[in-house]
Amino acid sequence: MEFSAGQVAELIQGKLEGSETTVVTNLSKIDQGEPNTLSFLYSADYVSHLYTTAASVVIISNSIQLEYPVPNHVSLIWVDDARMAFAQILQTYKQYKQQAKVGIHPKATIHHTAQVGENVFIGANVVIGPNVKVGNNCFIHANTTISDDTCIGNDCTIYNNVSIYEECVIGSDCVIQAGAIIGGDGFGFQPNSENNYTKIVHIGNVILEDHVEIGANTTIDRATMGSTIIRKGVKLDNLIQVGHNVEIGENTVIAAQSGIAGSTIIGKNCMIGGQVGFAGHQRIADGVKIAAKTGVPKDILTENTILQGIPAMPIGDFRKSFVLYKNFPSIKQELDNLKQQIAELKSNN
Repeated sequence: MEFSAGQVAELIQGKLEGSETTVVTNLSKIDQGEPNTLSFLYSADYVSHLYTTAASVVIISNSIQLEYPVPNHVSLIWVDDARMAFAQILQTYKQYKQQAKVGIHPKATIHHTAQVGENVFIGANVVIGPNVKVGNNCFIHANTTISDDTCIGNDCTIYNNVSIYEECVIGSDCVIQAGAIIGGDGFGFQPNSENNYTKIVHIGNVILEDHVEIGANTTIDRATMGSTIIRKGVKLDNLIQVGHNVEIGENTVIAAQSGIAGSTIIGKNCMIGGQVGFAGHQRIADGVKIAAKTGVPKDILTENTILQGIPAMPIGDFRKSFVLYKNFPSIKQELDNLKQQIAELKSNN
């Protein structure tokens, strides 16, 4: 990677202050900056690092006011939001690195009925089954299996050891991190009169719409019938379990180790913390925020509410309750003292 400060400023549509010919060949944190690296500063809390950094180019938010001149070796690129601009740079950097990885490894196995697009990278030991369609500019890393009749859109990155079961649909610009499983059977068993369990076969699929990211070792079960659907722009962290026939609305984000039981429908623009558990067949309204370790046993039908606790309750109620919970030892001691005083008064009478 080698860009000039002028090229970076043009890419992110920023205002350059300094030499446009300054060259950067790598990226760095501002407090660990090295010569010929590009860094960013989005908060005034870290502005002191700007005066000591060795980085050559720094992307900086327009909202930051500087008290002192920056070192002569630093060129600044002023933008509305330095974090967003740096994210754009990271994406460009990733694409730059991936360009060298075009081609099909000789140890990949691709069924003769599969259709593979242009500018695709397919790594060692990848298996692509019958009638699979892979779009243009996709990167499929080693040991991944894509089963029969699956369709994958353009510009997707699928990392090592991913399993995508048959008939699943992956949209464009999706990222699936290592070890994820898309389309495994749901947890469906029916007990008989002898309390033995008969497996319920799941014949549906999983649909990931465009711009979805699935974290490492996350599992998304196929529907019993129909589809488990992850809508456009959803971001799922690592180690999440999504049950059969679940639907997650657009641009919802869910942190690690959360579990969503079957047939739950989560609205759009929700923010769900780590280790949240959902009972099955629930409806969660749009814009709901749920704090980490919350248990959700029933529907949440009020939009944009914030919940916490087991069971889930409005966050204000949870905080009031927690204050009481923390004081239970002293409350008990006071009750014990009152009981003793009452007993002494009765004995004296």
